[in-house]
Amino acid sequence: MKNMKSAVLLTALLLQGFTVLAQAPSLQPSAPVPQSAPADPFPPVNPKNFMAATPTTQTVNSFLVALWGYDPARVWRIEAIQKTQAPGVSRVVVMVSDGTPNATIQSVIFYVTPDGNHAISNVVVPFGAQPYADLRKVMQDRADGPARGAADKSLLLVEFANLQCPKCKEVQATMDNLVQDFPQARVVFQDLPLVDINPASFQAAAYAVCVAKQSNTAFFTYVQAVFDTQAALTPQGTVQTLNNDVTKVGLDPAAIASCAATQATKDAVNASVKLAEDEGIDQTPILVVNGRIVPFTSSYETLKQIVIHQAELDGIHVPVPAPHMTTLGK
Repeated sequence: MKNMKSAVLLTALLLQGFTVLAQAPSLQPSAPVPQSAPADPFPPVNPKNFMAATPTTQTVNSFLVALWGYDPARVWRIEAIQKTQAPGVSRVVVMVSDGTPNATIQSVIFYVTPDGNHAISNVVVPFGAQPYADLRKVMQDRADGPARGAADKSLLLVEFANLQCPKCKEVQATMDNLVQDFPQARVVFQDLPLVDINPASFQAAAYAVCVAKQSNTAFFTYVQAVFDTQAALTPQGTVQTLNNDVTKVGLDPAAIASCAATQATKDAVNASVKLAEDEGIDQTPILVVNGRIVPFTSSYETLKQIVIHQAELDGIHVPVPAPHMTTLGK
């Protein structure tokens, strides 16, 4: 899971379309060719292209279902699983299309490591029938930020954000929609201050830790207040701005500031940062859906499809949310 920045960027491109599929398969799948497809769009398979013992076509297909299965229009065929000169390393070739007449067919090429746990294109990504299981367990064990929704962690959505990040501010409406549309989910806010980019983010996170000790409601009210006053988080204005934001949620700013200055509070913020660092997450905002890293680059409807698909893969049935006023047009 290291080199996650490259993996996240590649995932974002794949979610937007097929234009980079020939460069690398990183991380999102589809369903088999629909029965209604008018014709098989792919070239014939040559049995001589399947000389590697591992991975099996079943494992590759399961990986692709995990990767692209949220998109019912995406179709593919495994064209080759070949030996390479590197012992135990296999080359996998997959043809991909959208199933429409005369649609463009593109090839995805990646390499599977001898242990069967990783795929390599221009980045290293988890591989297998359940490529997101390990990170799902890590998030269940260590993502301990303030949460909304269900108490159960079976469907766990973890948002990595920082309070001085403009894009993080923008995606809060999306997070509110997810909380509303998926009441079965536990939705966690995991603060990831990036002080090299956002110098006030650590102090804002320390205040947030202390506000959260009062209540979750106070925490999320404070978070929104900080997002609303981001422009005032300047070297000269940060302390006064954060104190004002604490006052808005009905708490004592002097007490919160004193709490934020303690080593215990700083350790709590650093523990959240370490969780992200350990899993290679080095940018915000990022959403982790049961271990599946999803950048906020797709439409809300696509994001919902990913959540539903990942839940189904993990044995959790969620009803398809009906559109409501806050999601229409997204």
